[in-house]
Amino acid sequence: MTELVLSLGSNIDADRNIRCALDLLEDIFGGLEMSSVYESESVGFLGDNFLNLVAIFVTEFDLAFVNKTLKSIEDRLGRDRSAEKFSSRPIDIDILIFGDSTGEECGIELPRAEILQNAFVLRPLTELRPSAIHSHTGQSFSDLWSAYDHSLQNLWPINFAR
Repeated sequence: MTELVLSLGSNIDADRNIRCALDLLEDIFGGLEMSSVYESESVGFLGDNFLNLVAIFVTEFDLAFVNKTLKSIEDRLGRDRSAEKFSSRPIDIDILIFGDSTGEECGIELPRAEILQNAFVLRPLTELRPSAIHSHTGQSFSDLWSAYDHSLQNLWPINFAR
């Protein structure tokens, strides 16, 4: 069994799309551990605020199947793959960590660079796994969050009922 750590984000009908994505993920992967949901300003473009969270599953599936399944969920919820990289979206599901995998696998660089770059990824990940060690830096997520320049991105927790 492998621990699968995902980042979910949406800024189009975000409440509904986050709930739908979580329901679909749970149907496929089983029970989940979920961070608080955070609202943040869009990064890389001017757009509506995003809702973001981290969800953790334990899975028996391989990375190729997981990646294909996540893309299928995104497509089902209306993700437009022809849109610019930094743009509004109904759902974005990224694999942050897949067990002990490091380096490029199935076209994904693991652990995902966004862990170190974006508050909307690092903060909810720190909430769930504060003492876990980032395989490239050797630092805990808690230490990484403490060292992160919080002035780079505005981020705040919201009430989110599933």
